[in-house]
Amino acid sequence: MTARDMTRLDLGELRAATSGQPYPLLFVTVSGAHLYGFPSRDSDVDLRGAHLLPIEEVVGLRTGRDTIDTTFERDGAEIDMVTHDAFKFFRLLLSRNGYVLEQLLSPIVVSSSPAHEELRALGPDTVTRHHAHHYRGFAQSQHRLYAKSGELKPLLYTFRAYLTGLHLMRSGELDTHLPTLAGLVPEAPAYLTELIAAKTAGEHRAAAGLAPPGVTDDLALLEAALEEARAATRLPQRPAAEDAVHDLLVRLRLGG
Repeated sequence: MTARDMTRLDLGELRAATSGQPYPLLFVTVSGAHLYGFPSRDSDVDLRGAHLLPIEEVVGLRTGRDTIDTTFERDGAEIDMVTHDAFKFFRLLLSRNGYVLEQLLSPIVVSSSPAHEELRALGPDTVTRHHAHHYRGFAQSQHRLYAKSGELKPLLYTFRAYLTGLHLMRSGELDTHLPTLAGLVPEAPAYLTELIAAKTAGEHRAAAGLAPPGVTDDLALLEAALEEARAATRLPQRPAAEDAVHDLLVRLRLGG
């Protein structure tokens, strides 16, 4: 079977592919390269979200699955779907975890619910200055992967993490789309546009001949800028929405 060009997504097909889950889904969104604005023709599709365990699988002796990871193929493309139970997802959301924040606020929505919409509205008030640590750590791990593999994908992931963190610290707004961030963050190098365009040719394309010799220096400047932005940010130490997120979980558990 020939794999489909996955630079474009059919949300209806993805919605159908997520049916049959063992627990009700609060939401499912698209993450990964599609969310970040540089999917390749052969990119996998990363679906992320939250499910709700029934009360008897929370308070009883036999507890339900707090994380469900499913991988399946559709039209030659691999789809990886991971959902967390509401308790686990909400706890992660309140603990400076940029991954779940991005999943919650992703504009590429496969399925939603009233609880999802309520939690999305609370999302900006879960952001703290400590999210800078998440983005710095993620960028550093991707930079190490780039140094080891020489591939374009981890290099773009590194840039994306630094630029998302910088924009978040300065504006309080989450933006994960690298082509957009390249125009929003003054420190973004001009050659990013060419690297993004090159990435569409293949998921594991080598960066050799594409990334300029000074790319490591540019990444070091972004890391320093992120630390400066964290020190200067007006974002709070603790999430302002902590009580509201707690109340939402209680209502969901009680069926309200």
